Amino acid sequence: MLKLIVRELKSHAPFTFLGAVFGIVLMVTLNRLPHASAERLFYVFHPLHVLLSALTTATMYKIHQCPLDKKKCNIIWLLCLGYVGSIGIATLSDSLIPYLGEMFLNMPHREMHVGFLEEPWLINAMAFLGVMIAYYNPSTKFPHFGHILLSTAASLFHMIMAQGGAMSFGTYLIMLLFLFVSVWLPCCVSDIVFPLLFIKDKDHQHTHEH
Repeated sequence: MLKLIVRELKSHAPFTFLGAVFGIVLMVTLNRLPHASAERLFYVFHPLHVLLSALTTATMYKIHQCPLDKKKCNIIWLLCLGYVGSIGIATLSDSLIPYLGEMFLNMPHREMHVGFLEEPWLINAMAFLGVMIAYYNPSTKFPHFGHILLSTAASLFHMIMAQGGAMSFGTYLIMLLFLFVSVWLPCCVSDIVFPLLFIKDKDHQHTHEH
C-alpha cells in the first residue's frame, strides 16, 4: 500500500503542479473579481468536485471488490464509502487546506466555506449521484482527471474569495504551495488509497488505469 501511495503521488505531482500554476495565473488575472462572483463560482466547482470524487471513490472500490457482478456490491456500503470519501476529502481539499493558507497569509476576507454545511441539499445530492453512477456505470479514466481539475478550480475560488486585491509575488508563491497541496494529497487519497483500504481480497489491490 505504501508503494502504491508513493507511486500515485509521484505520477500526479507534475500535472497537479501545472494546474496550481495555472490557478495562480488566473488568480492574478482575477484579483478584482467581486467576492460574490468568486463565491458563486466556488459553489459551481465544489459540487462538481464532490460528484466526481464520489464517482471515482465508489468506482475504485467496486471494480476491485466486485468486478464481475454489481449485485455482489452492497449498495448501502458503497453509498457510505462514496459519501464519506467524497464529502470528507473534498471539504479538506476545497475548504480546509485553502483556509489554512488564507489564515497563514492573514488574508482579509478569509472564511472556511464548508459546502456540506452551507449548501447541504446540493452537496449531499451530488455525492449520492456520483455513487449511483459508479454503481451502474463504473469508470476511472475521465473522473480522476476531471477530479483534479475541479478540485484545483474549487480551491482556487475559495482563495480568491479571501483576497482583497493584488498581492505580492511572495504571497502568490505561498498560495501556489497551498493550492498544490490542497489538490495533490487529498485527490490521490480519495481516488486511490481510501477505497482500497476497504478491499477484503488484497489480491485485487492494484493501481487503476489512467
